[in-house]
Amino acid sequence: MILNVSGRTDIVAFYSNWFMKRLKEGYVDVRNPFYPKKVSKIYFKDVDGIVFCTKNPIPMLDKIDKIKIPFIFHITLTPYKKDVEPNVLPKGKIINAIKELSKKIGKEKIWVRYDPVFINDVYTINYHVKNFNRMCELLDGYVNKIIISFLDIYQNVRYNMPYLRVKTLTDDDYKIIGTEFSNSAKKHGMTVQTCAEKQNLSEYGFIVSDCVTKEIAATLTGKSKFKTWTARSKKCKCVSMVDIGEYNTCPHLCRYCYANYDESKVKNNVKLHDDSSSLLIGNINKSDEIKIRKN
Repeated sequence: MILNVSGRTDIVAFYSNWFMKRLKEGYVDVRNPFYPKKVSKIYFKDVDGIVFCTKNPIPMLDKIDKIKIPFIFHITLTPYKKDVEPNVLPKGKIINAIKELSKKIGKEKIWVRYDPVFINDVYTINYHVKNFNRMCELLDGYVNKIIISFLDIYQNVRYNMPYLRVKTLTDDDYKIIGTEFSNSAKKHGMTVQTCAEKQNLSEYGFIVSDCVTKEIAATLTGKSKFKTWTARSKKCKCVSMVDIGEYNTCPHLCRYCYANYDESKVKNNVKLHDDSSSLLIGNINKSDEIKIRKN
């Protein structure tokens, strides 16, 4: 089993103490997002690897030495400001944290996600080209791999269109992004790829692959029998992972996020978090149906 920590919320940034307590206790409980009374109990002895997904790795920097399960990091680093990412730390701090993390665990265990890409009157194509090149320049020698993706129109994205003011990318826009991003990455010793994108930019030198392939999972865990993540789109061939997060719990409140779709619920859920609970939000109830999950 591979844990995703987490695509539903930023556990690393906001709930790292809870995660470390769960690791010490040896298990974690996860509510089914569609059937809340159903709870999966996961014992860490059954976990082969962990994929940490975060916008802020800083809270884990002093904890990773205690994690004995193999892991990798996917760190999202985008050039948007407070109008789009209200509570994300200044990007310079995140870049410094990536450098420190790279020194600790090695750059082969770090993927940077420039994700999602969208344009408007402020965040123009030239703005992205300039900032992507600057990011590659600052992370030269600390990161090997960058994944980019384009904005998907989720429920939260539609709701936040007054903030995002998204413009449609043209063929010329994709060409500029493909050419300039590819050149910047190559110049600084990095690969750049798309995953499950209609515009995969392969003609400009992008690798077309999946975020967590069977090969990556095998290298991480030393095991090879992993299923494809069937919950994703048909284009996505990432290996199956078990997400231990919960929707509507991330205080970053990014305007493009699919995992937050009700800001009032986010605020209420954060208040219900208890570092001592086996669940990320709230506690186990007598009426809950708990089953052990091993894959």
